Amino acid sequence: MTSDISGKDPTPRQLGYRWPAEWEPHAGTWLAWPHNKQTWPGEFTHIPAIFQQLIKTLLQWEPVHLLASEPVIANQARNWLKPLTTSTPHPLHWHDIATNDAWIRDFGPTFLVSAPSDGPARQLAGIDWPYNAWGGKYPPYELDQQASGKILSALGVDQFRPTMVLEGGAIEGNGAGTVIITESCLLNPNRNPDWSRSMVEKVLLDYLSVEQVIWLTGEGLPGDDTDGHIDQLVRFVNSSTVVVASCDDHQDACYQPLADNLRVLKQSGPLAGRELEVIPLPIPQPVEHGGQRLPASYCNFFIANGGIIVPEFDDPHDQLAQEILQDCFPDREVVGLPASKLVWGLGTVHCLTQQQPATHHL
Repeated sequence: MTSDISGKDPTPRQLGYRWPAEWEPHAGTWLAWPHNKQTWPGEFTHIPAIFQQLIKTLLQWEPVHLLASEPVIANQARNWLKPLTTSTPHPLHWHDIATNDAWIRDFGPTFLVSAPSDGPARQLAGIDWPYNAWGGKYPPYELDQQASGKILSALGVDQFRPTMVLEGGAIEGNGAGTVIITESCLLNPNRNPDWSRSMVEKVLLDYLSVEQVIWLTGEGLPGDDTDGHIDQLVRFVNSSTVVVASCDDHQDACYQPLADNLRVLKQSGPLAGRELEVIPLPIPQPVEHGGQRLPASYCNFFIANGGIIVPEFDDPHDQLAQEILQDCFPDREVVGLPASKLVWGLGTVHCLTQQQPATHHL
């Protein structure tokens, strides 16, 4: 299925699908084993150990699906992950799917679920968005373009293929009818030239089954090469509450644009029948590499079945960020993942993960 604004094919909304919130039960989490040394120039040797820790943490809570093409990449991954295969409560599933990079949040599928009227089981489907490596910034990316469709084919589920270019990190939803996005990303001519806000909104309403779209400018995080992905700026923690990246240093260039995001969200009106609660989540002190400021944000956390994985930057704000998120998720364990080296690749935990919702109640 390839139609979006033309209306030629049935949309996910018409077929009863919706995009569930990240905190809803998962069947597992998808990752892609890192192998592109150009993503972390000069620091790649640190990355496999961080991935090992990420996978070990996830396997305490849910199954993990790992893309690692045979034989070379898969052998590298097995050397690192062999100790985990017999000591975790959940399985690690291997998939011989080649990738150019590890940012599966952006090139992987957006999973949808439907709720049949005759029982509790849900059907799974997925959106295979067109992908062009954040506006053509990092060729080659042909393997990443193909990975989403291969994942959905491996699962044997319905696939929807819009014509609007979109990365998974560019959308943030509450599973209850609202999605938050940024102008700087979705309206960028390097992705969707000549698209209007109304055209973008129609695709999101038809494909994610939402009722409300909140737009932010996308400004506020220096060093962000995604043109303003929302998952670095704002995250839902329940259907009517968001945490928002904030800066407490008035001299920092981040201060005003992040404060503007806070103001816009507070003025956005009710969500899911309640006023939107906005919780500031302070960013760390500037993280730099070779004189370049990196897009370090605690908003790039991942919600798993039993816990929250939060990037750590060897910063005094690490503990505060975890305490704020623990208050937001009292029934989940909050765990930090070292990200000072990881963020040299210009992304961290959420960018590297893609949840697959459960089709049965857990």
